[in-house]
Amino acid sequence: MADETVGVVGAGIVGLATAREIALRRPGTQVVVLEKEPEVSRHQTGHNSGVVHAGIYYPPGSLKADLCVRGVSLLREYCRDRQLPYDEIGKLVVAVREDELGRMENLYQRARNNHVPELRRISRAEIRELEPHAGGIAALHSPRTAITDYPAIARAFAKDVVEAGGEVRLGFPVTSITTVPGGVEVASAADRVRVDRLILCAGLQSDSVARLAEDGPEPRIVPFRGEYMLLRPDRAHLVRGLVYPVPDPRYPFLGVHFTPRVDGSVEVGPNAVLALAKEGYRRSRVSPRDLLALAAYPGAWRMAAQHWRTGIKEYRGSFSRAAFMKDAGLYVPGVGVRDVVRGGAGVRAQALDRDGTLVDDFRIHRVGRITAVRNAPSPAATASMAIAEHITAAVFDDA
Repeated sequence: MADETVGVVGAGIVGLATAREIALRRPGTQVVVLEKEPEVSRHQTGHNSGVVHAGIYYPPGSLKADLCVRGVSLLREYCRDRQLPYDEIGKLVVAVREDELGRMENLYQRARNNHVPELRRISRAEIRELEPHAGGIAALHSPRTAITDYPAIARAFAKDVVEAGGEVRLGFPVTSITTVPGGVEVASAADRVRVDRLILCAGLQSDSVARLAEDGPEPRIVPFRGEYMLLRPDRAHLVRGLVYPVPDPRYPFLGVHFTPRVDGSVEVGPNAVLALAKEGYRRSRVSPRDLLALAAYPGAWRMAAQHWRTGIKEYRGSFSRAAFMKDAGLYVPGVGVRDVVRGGAGVRAQALDRDGTLVDDFRIHRVGRITAVRNAPSPAATASMAIAEHITAAVFDDA
């Protein structure tokens, strides 16, 4: 159907990539992005570590695996075309104990099934050749893993949308979504927009916005704050590429790791502590509304019952620099509290099912003319252009 208007709620990297895909691939379609903040990429995109994941971690056949691998190639080409930062500095996934070697081997087989390029197992001596200051007894080396600047990419996507004839409307906090004959009406306190189709990419607010659209109540979003340290500038030379632990398969988090940034700094982290507000980037930020909603959800109590010991450990690291750096020192021995300063923090929109399960894969629901992205955690930034293709195909499969 030509000459349609498509609305996208949310100007993070996934929402903007989707708006861009529609604007460029479906001529005649008018696209309008609605964003509550005064600028794009204000939340998860703007607090992203900048890693372009190669696809090592994700179950073969999952949306994460398929869209991450596709997304890497699209993102690499886009960054090179637009002269945006894209540096293949490589990643080590390091085992520091014998009991991690089995998990590392499982990860290697998973990555091979996902066609991660040039991945190889390496020995202790080979680790030292790549990272002279790193610890570990064995590792996986992914030389094509890269770093980039996701806020810059999001701004470029927004520019593409506008240049294709679309609109990015900032300062538009959505308060209601109403299905009307032949379309959907989206309103803020001060304005309203009518569209033929609507796509919800609201990140931390995805469950709240989906409820406005009468999508199902689940999964719910649980905000986890990830806090970072920064290596002092005179110690940044200790890390050349990305240095990660072997992840715990019980959690969708990757553990404390070392991440060089495109600006030359090196982050250490993040931990994963329950935030007291969906946009709780600071410990002092508390939202009674968000806390009451979480306390009323059975899945939150079931999650707490399963993972309370890990939660205590993560909070200890949040308040103690020594505790935070204890694990980090296993991967770069000799790096301690005197080598770091407090860095920034991000909040991960982690979807949670009623049974207490932390949702791992992407989840995208469609209800009539409305498509809701209900879970898009890491590697959503890496996969953003592939997610955009996937959403666009789903939205227009009846066109």
